[in-house]
Amino acid sequence: MKIAAIIGSIRQGAVGAQIGEWIASQAEAATEGHEGVELEVVNLSDYDLPLFEGPVPPMALEKNYDDERVTKWSQTIDAADAFLFVTPEYNHSVPAPFKNAVDSLGAEWSNKVVGFVGYSSSSGVRAVEHWRQILANFQMVDVRNSVDINLGAYLDSDGKFTPDEGTAGALKNVVGEIATLTAQLKK
Repeated sequence: MKIAAIIGSIRQGAVGAQIGEWIASQAEAATEGHEGVELEVVNLSDYDLPLFEGPVPPMALEKNYDDERVTKWSQTIDAADAFLFVTPEYNHSVPAPFKNAVDSLGAEWSNKVVGFVGYSSSSGVRAVEHWRQILANFQMVDVRNSVDINLGAYLDSDGKFTPDEGTAGALKNVVGEIATLTAQLKK
């Protein structure tokens, strides 16, 4: 089972890259006890996606996209069995590039499990709640718990992300919930 941890910020110097590196370093521990589960970090900034403006909704395109960047994104998302959205909170909601990346696809998201790592000065909780509403349209199933990262508590004076054992435990819990629910839905 492949869980794609999608780093949803494309801002230069964003904390999301550090959180992604930390998740990658925690992958083995986070998947411990779940045989055959792979946690892979996917950085949205590697895809240079265009703003979705097509006349046909992506769900109706049957994964046939005109833009090679969207096709590459589609293939990455389609290959995952479940997702961990690593999302900042911008202006009390989700980041526009990440929302565009979700909106650019259709069936690739459908009926898959998703969990969340939210981060901001208020732990990203509003962005996570907005994602829950948005992803329901794809019939995605979200796990209840999330990793809530308050940047005021987890950034040192140099802007370096410094998580504690509780944050690692929360990540392991969420990844475990994603793995368990995904396995149950595949039965």
